[in-house]
Amino acid sequence: MGPGEWPQGYPGGYPVVESDRLSRFVARVHARTPRWVVPLAALGCVGAGIGYTLISDPTRSAPDALPSCLLKLTTGLDCPGCGGTRALWYVLHADLPAAARHHFLFVFALPFLAYFFIAWAGKQAFGWRLPELRVGPKAVGVFLAAWLAFSVARNLPWYPFTTLYV
Repeated sequence: MGPGEWPQGYPGGYPVVESDRLSRFVARVHARTPRWVVPLAALGCVGAGIGYTLISDPTRSAPDALPSCLLKLTTGLDCPGCGGTRALWYVLHADLPAAARHHFLFVFALPFLAYFFIAWAGKQAFGWRLPELRVGPKAVGVFLAAWLAFSVARNLPWYPFTTLYV
């Protein structure tokens, strides 16, 4: 037997691997699960995040309260997501200028993320065929580069970047 060859006697030349109990259990549950369960679970997670935002009111923290973000707590720098929860709070209260002040890129991306979720969940749960948004790798790269530039610029200690502090 040479290098890279399988031993003789296996059908098709590949060894047959028997599934373990957990894999068989997951496969059985997956086969029996209705197709609307995963979008419903994802909607529950989104709803839980929105509920947390509405209950906690992130805009009313004490001036001397410790930041909840580990990066900001340890370094004092705003992380790429800093201001996102406050921006969501203001979006839910229809104050888009205040939301954009806290995290402009989150407010910009929110309608796209909502449409992607609705199109995916509708297709998974009900078989809907909504028009597909074509977002190529270049567009994703440009958005990620803008997010990186925004994350760096909001931490620079000079005017006009100090206006981006949250």
